[in-house]
Amino acid sequence: MQAPDRRRTEAVLLGFAVLIAVFGYAYTGLSMNGRLPVGLPGFAAGMFFIALAPHLVVRRFAPRADPLILPLSTLLTGLGLVLLHRLDITYADRFKSSPAATEQMVWTVIGIAGCIVTLTVLRDHRMLQRYVYLTMAAALVLLIAPAFFGADTYGAKRWISIWRMSLQPGEFVKIMIAVFFAGYLTKNRDGLALTGRRFLGMRLPPGRQFGPIFTIWAVSLLVLIFERDLGTSLIFFGLFVIMLYVATERPGWVVCGLAMAVVGAFAVGSAESHVKGRIMAWLHPMDIFLPKGQQPSGLISDQGAQALFSFGSGGISGMGLGQGHPDLIGFAGRSDFILTAVGEELGLAGMMAVLMLFALLAQRGLRTALIARDPFGKLLAVGLSSALLLQVFVVAGGVTGLIPLTGKALPFLAKGGSSLLANWVLVALLIRISDNAQRRREPLLNQNQSRNRNQSRNRNQNRTRLPDSQR
Repeated sequence: MQAPDRRRTEAVLLGFAVLIAVFGYAYTGLSMNGRLPVGLPGFAAGMFFIALAPHLVVRRFAPRADPLILPLSTLLTGLGLVLLHRLDITYADRFKSSPAATEQMVWTVIGIAGCIVTLTVLRDHRMLQRYVYLTMAAALVLLIAPAFFGADTYGAKRWISIWRMSLQPGEFVKIMIAVFFAGYLTKNRDGLALTGRRFLGMRLPPGRQFGPIFTIWAVSLLVLIFERDLGTSLIFFGLFVIMLYVATERPGWVVCGLAMAVVGAFAVGSAESHVKGRIMAWLHPMDIFLPKGQQPSGLISDQGAQALFSFGSGGISGMGLGQGHPDLIGFAGRSDFILTAVGEELGLAGMMAVLMLFALLAQRGLRTALIARDPFGKLLAVGLSSALLLQVFVVAGGVTGLIPLTGKALPFLAKGGSSLLANWVLVALLIRISDNAQRRREPLLNQNQSRNRNQSRNRNQNRTRLPDSQR
């Protein structure tokens, strides 16, 4: 597909994304209040700007980029705004809380601006390879900062306050560590892949190469101990193990990583009360309704049980947008539990559609890694896509009862300015890698096509020269 065709496809898909979001916003008002929302024109104009501005920048600065990455991100962002608007109506009646959708729209504009700046300034993703150690140093500072300067909010220290604004550094750290791991593994992949001893049929990493994974393991435990942030620790450590395996193709790294994760989680879960409480709520969600004396120690929240009730009420097709009771989960309905609103009101079908959008976005990132010709770009695309998938997994797994709750924000959908800005920067990096990869791929494709045409022409010429008896 040529560059003009890619951008036309992207424009059409962006139009569908805007229409779906505007229809959902209008349907929410009709379903809950019996009339069109007063802010419908403003929302439609905002969605049009959200789609148009980055599309024009991509058309100018990344014309050969994948045509699905931007529309998928826009559609997920629009669905998040619709869900927050739906929750605002109920929360205002029950809790007298201020609206969150308006603030989220402002952060969406900031996220779009971050995407545009990244695409405009970063013309080649390989420039990031020059600053991998500086990037990791900054990531460690941001990761540790909440332990010393962050406030204890809902049992975890993951936010810091700057100029009356709340910032969640962990959202930006996932991008930084992906950049560092891509640069580090590009430089040391041969030593990691070709050395080591065999044990039980697997080639385990050598001792001198074991230092980085041990350091990451230790930092992840420190985050768990001092910040009580289970989600960031899982994403941080899981990302490193995934990128190690992709770079080296050695299952020994995966085995070591999983073993260390289990040991660390067991040790911290047994000692840290907040993490232990999340594990107890995961193992015994319904015990919260027992009499006080019969409840397990450390079980203090009914959110896990209410989430299961929400999914059960939704069934296959859901109760209808605006017809459920997501307010029963309280404030959590605007964070990771926003997925329960999808499951209750749009049903299993709607929830699977949302998860498929995330999966398709990650798939386009992995496809970008496949066509990228430089090792750094390959690993960076894998890292960014894996970070997105890991965050969706820890959120969806937590609210559905597959793993303990982590408190992370669902990308693009949940309320959170830091998450929205970081994810739009992630999208910009995937677009940039995709554009550069396609630029390098097109000459090879043209050469192959030219070679095939010449071979076909030569065969036709040879056939015309043969006598009729030999044809």
